[in-house]
Amino acid sequence: MNPLEDSFSDVIGKAQRGWKMSDEDLAKQAGVSPEQLTTAKEGEFDEAVVRKLAPVLKLGANTLVAMGKKAWKPKDPGTIEGLAMFTTNYEDMTVNSFMAWDPKSKAAVFFDTGADSSGMLKLAKDKGLKADLVLLTHTHPDHIADLARLKSATGAKAYVCELEAIEGAEPFKAGKKFAAGALQIETRQTSGHSKGGITYVVSGLAVPVAIVGDSIFASSMGGGMISYEDALRNNKEKILTLPGNTVICPGHGPMTTVAEEKANNPFFT
Repeated sequence: MNPLEDSFSDVIGKAQRGWKMSDEDLAKQAGVSPEQLTTAKEGEFDEAVVRKLAPVLKLGANTLVAMGKKAWKPKDPGTIEGLAMFTTNYEDMTVNSFMAWDPKSKAAVFFDTGADSSGMLKLAKDKGLKADLVLLTHTHPDHIADLARLKSATGAKAYVCELEAIEGAEPFKAGKKFAAGALQIETRQTSGHSKGGITYVVSGLAVPVAIVGDSIFASSMGGGMISYEDALRNNKEKILTLPGNTVICPGHGPMTTVAEEKANNPFFT
């Protein structure tokens, strides 16, 4: 299982930036010293300080403390026939891409490319899969770095939300549906981290699956680079309303489930 993408201090930083709070205002409202705030943001865990900061930042105190104590990680969803995750290195970080397929018809779809699509191409070849679709969650470079190669190697057509139109991918409007054999794929607009972020909800496997890009991570979420409030709202309304057993496939960190995030993600508890 991949390690968590964010630490408790990362969550604090994302929330502070999202609410556009200065260090001075945050420390004052939380009743902590500037030095205590700086120490927490640098990653030194002090439960009393974190419990004071959490409500000011509209974060769940107990779940943030659990992150600080490194006392939680999502349960491994195990092997799901027809679903695979690939983690590759992009500059100084890792990024996930995914492949889903119908075991009967062998029809497959790629979700993002990561830094290197070699693993995806090898698995598709080994399993005799035919991939006609590349569906992009958003267009940040780490998620589309190998798009040209993936398209060339497979002949697959790529699609991206019209709000992030790029060369080499056909734009679509959120709400469009795709299919790969028996798999049905619903598209939901989950902008906030990026302008045209899309979550792909896949049905037809043993459990429902949501490929979410950087909208939400295990115990965290992508920073609200476009709109923090939109990111929070879309995650709550478009992802966390899915059935609890829905497996969340994020752009970074380990896979998790809707039930796990509703109970353990500081942004939503």
